Amino acid sequence: MHISSLVKDGTDRLSYPKALFLGLGFFIVTATWTLYNSFVPIFLKNFIESQTLIGFIMTFDNIAAVTIQPFFGALSDNTYTRFGHRMPYLMIGISIAALFYALIPFAETLWLILTFIIIMNFAMSVFRSPVIALMPDLTPPKLRSKANGVINFMGGLGAILTFLVGSKLYDINRALPFVLFSVLMVLILILFLRKLREPQKPTSEEKVDILGVIRSVFHDQNRAVLNVLMAIFFWFFGYSAVETFFTLYGKEFLLVKESEAAMSLTFFSLTFVIFSIPSGLIATKAGRKKTILIGIMGLIVIFAVLVLVKELLAIRILLLIGGIFWALININSYPMVVEKAGGSIGAFTGLYYFFSTIPAILSPVVVGFFIEYVGYPMLFISALISFILALAFMLQVRQE
Repeated sequence: MHISSLVKDGTDRLSYPKALFLGLGFFIVTATWTLYNSFVPIFLKNFIESQTLIGFIMTFDNIAAVTIQPFFGALSDNTYTRFGHRMPYLMIGISIAALFYALIPFAETLWLILTFIIIMNFAMSVFRSPVIALMPDLTPPKLRSKANGVINFMGGLGAILTFLVGSKLYDINRALPFVLFSVLMVLILILFLRKLREPQKPTSEEKVDILGVIRSVFHDQNRAVLNVLMAIFFWFFGYSAVETFFTLYGKEFLLVKESEAAMSLTFFSLTFVIFSIPSGLIATKAGRKKTILIGIMGLIVIFAVLVLVKELLAIRILLLIGGIFWALININSYPMVVEKAGGSIGAFTGLYYFFSTIPAILSPVVVGFFIEYVGYPMLFISALISFILALAFMLQVRQE
């Protein structure tokens, strides 16, 4: 039995088992990237001494997110085959990505591993926007926050599975988790091909031009979308810096063990995963804008207190609470972006990744500079300023 209306059950109820099916795509994407980020730097260290160069290679996915993904997102809006307009990109991208992902641990030269990494990153970029765009394609606007909550919950499970299972398999054989996750990618693709049926026609008869979409976002008529995208930029700017430097902050400023500092961030991630689904439910009742504003204001308070607090236990409690506010923000931002996308859902998905990924590239450099010359308190001060700016842009959003 094909699933043509994947997450809609009745008029206004979400069918969670079906939404979990769609979440499998996000599950495997998150799991593969978590494993990649955890172990590929170790592989690269066998060939490269420079930490800076290794770090640059590890930004290839971010570079692809701001260059290639918006293009393929828009291209999928214009594609229609008997398989659908997103599925061809999943078929090509997942097949190639799975193959070269599995080959990475077997590379015996620097040029070989770089070749595998570049091809894998390109292939992942081919299908990443289209697979995420399937959610708004197949979900009524009113239910998108709920569906996105389920999908992010599945992504969180993917990360947890990677840490629990992937690390154990790596101890047995370093190639084993990469091969296993590649097989899972292909199996999920087969499952999608068998069970998922996209809408019979493209959502719009007009050709989607990514440059035209960008121009429309900067037009007065779409200013609400631009304000949401700018808010996304600033809250990810603040979040990325905390994620990047918190372990060093703990070691060099709080004077605790690296392991204790790193573990503290898991409190933030844990409550984010737990509250993914409730965040979608809250937004469905209260509205996405109000829900996001509560999340932003909550994190402004959290970061303001973190500037002053030096006790590790208190910091962990604050991070635990902060993860709840982060879920209120992050679960509902993507549905807000595609709210006015019309037939350009793939293109708007690419723009979402652009505005959420650019901060991950810029923030560590900018905030790292201020930490170096002012001190570690700048970590949470910069996050505080970033979220205040995000709040200013969200307050300008007049409607959802």
